[in-house]
Amino acid sequence: MRPHFLVNLLWGLVLPACLAMGGAASAADYPERQVRFIVPYTAGGASDAVTRIVAAKLSELWKVAVIVDNRGGSGGNVGVEAGAKAPADGYTLLMSTVGTHGINPSLFAKLPYEPVKDFEPISLAASTVSVLLVHSSLPVSSVAELIAFAKANPGKVNFGSSGNGSSHHLAGEMFNALAGVKTVHVPYKGTSTMLTDLLSGQIQMTFDALPSALPHIKSGKLRALAVTSPERNRALPDLPSMQESGVAGYDVGSWYGVLAPAGTSKDIIQKISTDVARVVAMPDVREKLMGQGAVPIGSSPAQLAAHIQREIKKWAEVVKYSGAVVN
Repeated sequence: MRPHFLVNLLWGLVLPACLAMGGAASAADYPERQVRFIVPYTAGGASDAVTRIVAAKLSELWKVAVIVDNRGGSGGNVGVEAGAKAPADGYTLLMSTVGTHGINPSLFAKLPYEPVKDFEPISLAASTVSVLLVHSSLPVSSVAELIAFAKANPGKVNFGSSGNGSSHHLAGEMFNALAGVKTVHVPYKGTSTMLTDLLSGQIQMTFDALPSALPHIKSGKLRALAVTSPERNRALPDLPSMQESGVAGYDVGSWYGVLAPAGTSKDIIQKISTDVARVVAMPDVREKLMGQGAVPIGSSPAQLAAHIQREIKKWAEVVKYSGAVVN
């Protein structure tokens, strides 16, 4: 029995060390193959634009393909569920947003995932402001003129959003409340279809994240009236903020945080977090992000975790105020 005892004792000492060495090696070698980056919205939106900039540079840094997988539907829930159910090996990442990990936990009566427990936070990559856009046919050139027009034409101004309870929707409802107007909400199944109808004049206005709105503003196809942050944005320095335009207390922004499925190796999480922060600090990436109206950030996993907790609490109050509920 004594030899067997010694063998078992040795295995008990050696096996954990081997496993630890194996985990370290896997983190050191990561990534060895293609990485999938899920965007829980259709192509063409701000989250898609930010993710593609970050993914392209990560691909260069890691010397493997980092593909962007757009999984739109149900206010982002389809893509988030796919991310939650992916193998916890570091080869599937998710770009979370204010919608998926700020608004949806209070908006939906039941989610197909646990927004906190099902994920490992990695890094807060960037943030963006939104912008109030109107179709060129609307006879207004400022927020004050829009408010006056909406009050003179109650129920005749439609604002589009990417879906019920989306950040676009709540931004519009906040505008209604703070400006004392009643514009009519028209929900879509994504940003791209909403923008298509705005460009064609089917709807009159929207609040869209600056990265996806900027090309249409620069082309002159849509008219921007204000940014939704308290301060002006570098990408459009001549455009006033909503607060400057007379809508006191108005402050709406978006953010983009990298997550992995729960259970992913802490060493791999830390490596990705370090590399994301490194990438968004690169001058060419910063220039691309800021040119899109986004602000590069880069954070630790703990900082992103704390940010998500704050956002869930903040938006729970806004959702309650708006009365928006999705069953």
